[in-house]
Amino acid sequence: MRTLYVSQQGCYVSVRQESLRVKRGGAVLEEVPLPLLEQVLIFGQAQVTTPAIRACLWREIPIGYLSRLGWCYGRVLPIGRGYRQLGRYQQELAFGERMGVARAIVQAKLKNSRVMLQRQQRQRGTERILAAIGQLELLMAQVRRTDSLEALMGLEGSGAAVYFGALGDCLVGAGFAFGARSRRPPADPVNALLSFGYQVLWNHLLSLIELQGLDPYCACLHQGSERHAALASDLIEEFRAPIVDSLVLYLVNRGVVRIEEDFEYRNQGCFLNESGRKKYLRAFVQRMEEPLQTEDGTQPRWDLLTQQVKAFKRFVYAPSSGYQPYLIR
Repeated sequence: MRTLYVSQQGCYVSVRQESLRVKRGGAVLEEVPLPLLEQVLIFGQAQVTTPAIRACLWREIPIGYLSRLGWCYGRVLPIGRGYRQLGRYQQELAFGERMGVARAIVQAKLKNSRVMLQRQQRQRGTERILAAIGQLELLMAQVRRTDSLEALMGLEGSGAAVYFGALGDCLVGAGFAFGARSRRPPADPVNALLSFGYQVLWNHLLSLIELQGLDPYCACLHQGSERHAALASDLIEEFRAPIVDSLVLYLVNRGVVRIEEDFEYRNQGCFLNESGRKKYLRAFVQRMEEPLQTEDGTQPRWDLLTQQVKAFKRFVYAPSSGYQPYLIR
């Protein structure tokens, strides 16, 4: 079963016999048999014909409508399809089951951060990066032995400090410097890029969580509240380094963003201006639309996020199977 992503602007989706057909102008971009579809995600300015919507509803295939950046406007569901049982199972997860997932998430975040630095070490070769790689390995060993959420959050914070302490050595863009992570407000251009990128990614994960019928406020690592969709904060951890941090390094080191053009200082912080936001969002969408080879064939990078949300959903239904976060190599 696969997800149909319609992200090119100006497309329309129609039904032809037992398949959904995606067209732009007179060209057919994709055609997917309905029996193979699990959901349809429409990004931005794309249209779905009424017969296509009816065909999806008849086969209980939900359709989600999102902005180009992944913010969910809503979804079309068949009558009777609901997730009340799923929400109850999620609320009833035992502490040990939640702890196992929380440990796996922190372990994955540390490992992905380490792999990012290892890639940079092959290019930059600094003592600070090398030392950070070793420290992250030690923290990963401690995570495996941790049995309290408080201690786990402490190790996650220590790992982030080590990682960001070395990230500045990975930057070669003119005028860009980075010493430590700062938020609310970001203190410098690199922090501004990171904060903006994390927020965009977090919003998309929240949309996917809601589309899958999960309770976004019920998580394993972070504590939820009425104002904090903690499950999105859980699932973003494994994607920070491979998606956002790698994109920030690309934008800075390739000279795509510039100190004098793309940032503004206000309210005691540094933020992307309109030009900077446009550059980041253009690069982000291009990267997320890049095709990847998956078990279901060629899918855009967006599908990595969808698969992890679905993996967490499977864990909720069958906690004994555990949750395997996304890992880079």
